[in-house]
Amino acid sequence: MYGDSVLPAYPRSVATTRGADLVGRVLGGRYRLLAPIGTGASAQVFLADDITLRRRVAVKLLHPALADDEGFLRRFRSEAQVAAGLNHPNVMAVFDWGEDGGAPFLVTEYLGGGSLRTMLDRGTLLSPSQALLVGLQACRGLDFAHRRGLVHRDIKPANLLFDDDARLRIADFGLARALAEAAWTEPVGAVLGTARYAAPEQVRGTALDGKADVYALAVVLVEAVTGTVPFAADTTIATLMARVDRPLEIPDALGPLQQVLAPVGNTDPAQRPDAGELGAALDATARQLSRPEPLPLAGTMGLDETAVAVERDQTIMAPARPAPDPTVVTAATAPPPIDGGPIDGRRRRRRWPWIVVAVLAALGLGGAVFAAAAKSATPTHPMPAVEGHTLADAQAQLAPLKFNVSPRHVRIDGTTAGLVTHQSFPAGEKVKEGTTVTLDVSDGPTLVGVPSLAGATVDGASKALAAAGLQPGAVTKRFDDRAGVNIVLDWSPKGSQPKGTKVDLVVSAGPRRVPGDLKGKTFADAQAALKALGLTAVEADDYTDDVQPGQVYGTDPPAGSAVPEGGQITVKVSKGKLHVQVPDLTSMTVEQAQATLTQVGLAVGSVYGPTRGGRRVFATSPSAGATLSRGSSVDLFVR
Repeated sequence: MYGDSVLPAYPRSVATTRGADLVGRVLGGRYRLLAPIGTGASAQVFLADDITLRRRVAVKLLHPALADDEGFLRRFRSEAQVAAGLNHPNVMAVFDWGEDGGAPFLVTEYLGGGSLRTMLDRGTLLSPSQALLVGLQACRGLDFAHRRGLVHRDIKPANLLFDDDARLRIADFGLARALAEAAWTEPVGAVLGTARYAAPEQVRGTALDGKADVYALAVVLVEAVTGTVPFAADTTIATLMARVDRPLEIPDALGPLQQVLAPVGNTDPAQRPDAGELGAALDATARQLSRPEPLPLAGTMGLDETAVAVERDQTIMAPARPAPDPTVVTAATAPPPIDGGPIDGRRRRRRWPWIVVAVLAALGLGGAVFAAAAKSATPTHPMPAVEGHTLADAQAQLAPLKFNVSPRHVRIDGTTAGLVTHQSFPAGEKVKEGTTVTLDVSDGPTLVGVPSLAGATVDGASKALAAAGLQPGAVTKRFDDRAGVNIVLDWSPKGSQPKGTKVDLVVSAGPRRVPGDLKGKTFADAQAALKALGLTAVEADDYTDDVQPGQVYGTDPPAGSAVPEGGQITVKVSKGKLHVQVPDLTSMTVEQAQATLTQVGLAVGSVYGPTRGGRRVFATSPSAGATLSRGSSVDLFVR
């Protein structure tokens, strides 16, 4: 972020007198300014030392007059926070932001390779192969940002910078929008500084999306190869009007890129490819071109802390009247602003001077262009309070007020997915029709990684989940022949999950064992219980003396035995007591009678009669033919 609409990339600059005076100052108690490396109407850029992390950074110190604009400061903080979240190899990293001495500042990575603007200003043109490489990297960075709801709005050579390895970084994401909506504005000479690269829809004043950035990138690539900016004219009005109804013409000098960039120049954004589609087309075209030579990086120029550099940035539209054009002048000889204000630009000015409005009206240019010029005549409406509403409900409230709604999906802890968490304008603030209102829409809490819980106890797993910002969910037990009881076998979900998600656990119940509570059950109940354990039941019936018929009285293997899944269990079911008839024992000796009774399941009770001689049974009690339970006794009468 080394440049805004009038701030060129830092390697091309020397310093202002004010910049030299600030050298050595420590911003925010952390960033020591080492040397001014860029200047513009709204900001100065310094090489600085991060004294906390011991690294070189770039600090963009915005104009103190912007500190008086509460609306700008609010949008500046919001946009800086979003830009800091853009972590991509082709987007300049924003490390920090803050305010010091009444002036807001941004801290970004320091890139020593210079900008594409510097390269072109040195007279270096790119080959189609080199332009493809620049365009492909820019598309990757733009696609990443666009998919997150962020439009750059100021793609130009000064905002395409390189590191020492020639990797491209896009600078100033978010800042262009914040400055565009600020009350403080640039001098007349900087009116529509991006006019040379503006998409037709920017000229019409309609809603913008990422395809406006893609159009601007196509213009940049044409300039990088040919040295000429398409549609560039001597005045801002002519430059703007030249592209409203005319498609961008891609010169033959771009070779195979001509066919790729032709649809990008369509005046209707709906007919253009987005950044991802353009990047894919450029990648496919690379096979038709030779290997590009290394980019001729401009690098960082030496710094003169006593002089003011007046940049000749071709992205800046010239003022209406002639102005001196020295390369380096002192602060004392620097030309005054067009409106006669102080040289440091502290006086507030309108972004569209009334003379431009008058010229537009005199030329009969009316319509959308005149409406865009005459901003002060645009109706305003109080901003509704839509935070906490669904996106659909918020859009329904804002659409009748003719605001452009730009949803930006974010993840914030403690929020509900689908609800608006922040609106770029507070409720009640007067906002002009056509203004883009950014709504942060929650995708739920931030994502955290679910830790591996294999082998942990239930208590250990709960602690690990809590440390990761997650919660233990349902606990399901599963038999396992190898894992101990209550050891985690599996969990769900895995991977990255929203903070606070409940994670269900599957824990070991140890090996399967024959249950000990089957006695007294019916066979059907015992069978169901065993099936639930993954075991098979086989019924075995027998007589018992002390168990009711139909009840289980035992198993084989016995209760408590470990068995594998699918093991077969014999379930013993009682048939009740066995009943037998008393046999006819007449004329049998006592010994013979005893043997006969034992054989049928009965026993000898008392023996009545002589105790000697050849005793023979002549009667029994109960008598022969009587029915007794197995095990009952029979008395013998002998003589």
